[in-house]
Amino acid sequence: MHQMAFVIGLAVIALAVVGVGVAVGSADVPPRPGTDESELDGNETATLWSKAPNTCISDAEYEDRYNESRTVMQELGNCTDLTFKAPPETAERWSAYDYESLEGGDAETSIYPTHANLSDSVLIADAHATTFAIHPSTRAHLDANETVHYIAPEGTLRGFVDYRVRLESNASVLGHEIEEVRLRRDGNVVDTVEGTQTPVFDYTFDHGGSTTLTLEADITARGERDDGNETELVTDQVTVSQDLDVEVYDLEASVYHASYPNGDSGVAIYQDQPWHGYTLSDDGEATVRGVWRYYTARDTGWDELTRATRVSQETVGSDSLPVYVHAYPSEIGPRTEPIRDGPEILEVWGTESSSPEPALHENADIDVISSAYTRSDGLALRYDNIDRDSVAVDGIVRGVTADIVEPDGGSKREIRESDLSVEIVDSNTTAVTLRLELRDAKTGRPIMLESPFDQPRFSVIGHASREGYITVGDQRVRTNREGVAEVTVHQPGIYTAEYHPGSWRSQSPAYLGATATEMWHPLATPTGWFVLVVDVVRYAFPFVVALYAAKRIGTFLKLNDTL
Repeated sequence: MHQMAFVIGLAVIALAVVGVGVAVGSADVPPRPGTDESELDGNETATLWSKAPNTCISDAEYEDRYNESRTVMQELGNCTDLTFKAPPETAERWSAYDYESLEGGDAETSIYPTHANLSDSVLIADAHATTFAIHPSTRAHLDANETVHYIAPEGTLRGFVDYRVRLESNASVLGHEIEEVRLRRDGNVVDTVEGTQTPVFDYTFDHGGSTTLTLEADITARGERDDGNETELVTDQVTVSQDLDVEVYDLEASVYHASYPNGDSGVAIYQDQPWHGYTLSDDGEATVRGVWRYYTARDTGWDELTRATRVSQETVGSDSLPVYVHAYPSEIGPRTEPIRDGPEILEVWGTESSSPEPALHENADIDVISSAYTRSDGLALRYDNIDRDSVAVDGIVRGVTADIVEPDGGSKREIRESDLSVEIVDSNTTAVTLRLELRDAKTGRPIMLESPFDQPRFSVIGHASREGYITVGDQRVRTNREGVAEVTVHQPGIYTAEYHPGSWRSQSPAYLGATATEMWHPLATPTGWFVLVVDVVRYAFPFVVALYAAKRIGTFLKLNDTL
């Protein structure tokens, strides 16, 4: 709004209701594909409007209604919502285009969206500063109760500032203006532009995290009041603002590499924010896809604009519709590509989250997962050829790729074979003691799993414990500093001892698992055989006695028959 250097009569203010600078909305909100003048083609605009009802009319009905045909993509967009494998750029391109049609009112008219924070003062009314769009950004639907607006560390914020001047019947306007518009981050000024109704800020943030962006504008007005005896000069100034809670998406990833004995490569990647995918090879063929897919939808808060004057308020459809990228989980967990001979996911760390389906817009017809899913913040992978220099982590905000940081203790790990043996060292008729021994297959050194902190008086230099354990049946044990552990079992059978190594990310060298088998039965020992013979004699003796007695009785009876 330009500064007025001349006096505007009150009569002019009251009569000049028509001709304000706002376009009346078109018949179709959102507009039909192909009816705009943007650089997006009809197929691209057909994907923008996921919050619009899916009417799915036939081709014949469409041609009869609009006197034109449509493409296959436009037909799909009319019947369902089209989604993307990666964050699209169409939302930002459309928002920048549609922003050009956004115009404010003049002295007697303020134009604002329904969600604007309005302020009134002595001379100024219906004043506001409202964010139109910020890009690149993604609104991530994490679960039914949490949606986070992630913005790129470098981007553009577009705003809208407007107001009207109100005067009494005995007053006139001398001048009014938007003096300054500011962008703040957590209260600190990031950038300032001279007064304009459509401020644009190109920002760069040097660190990420949750933050509050504030669009703030200073508006001033001057007027004269004539009470019949003297003229009084009236000045007024108001500061209007709007807060926007966002997460600056400054993605970082810690990457650990490992070498397996057979030549395979291992990699573990950690990041504490949602991620889109990993690239593991120089040719880009070996990849890992996260759980996220994307759709675009307008900010429905801008569907209507209110034109407020001193005497009336009118709501009209808006021709300026900002569009945002939305991310939603479409898979239970991450997956690798190529599917058959691609990387192998060894382990996934993350948070079990509920489906965000209940929180989505009622018209969003997308393949959102309806059950719980894993919102992962780390993966361990194995592949025959991981190119360490080509490992990349792409984010869910368009154009954001993670900075790879060196983890504490270095990023390279060696993985070796382990050697596990088991033998019987003591036995009786009811139990047996198994001795387990775990060693480095390359060096023969013992592998200690027992934690020194479990034995406060025990401390050996150079014998650091490591994660992991050995299972025998339903028992879990850890080896001591000699790599030895003992287990007592009571049921005859075949016992398999299995070494479950801890994660290779925290140890170098790290180890692969190993198994060993031992069979125990009481008959497998001399003592067992002796006990078996004794038990057989003991339990058989009464039957032998009874048999002998029966035989003697039978002989006696036969003797009586002969007499």
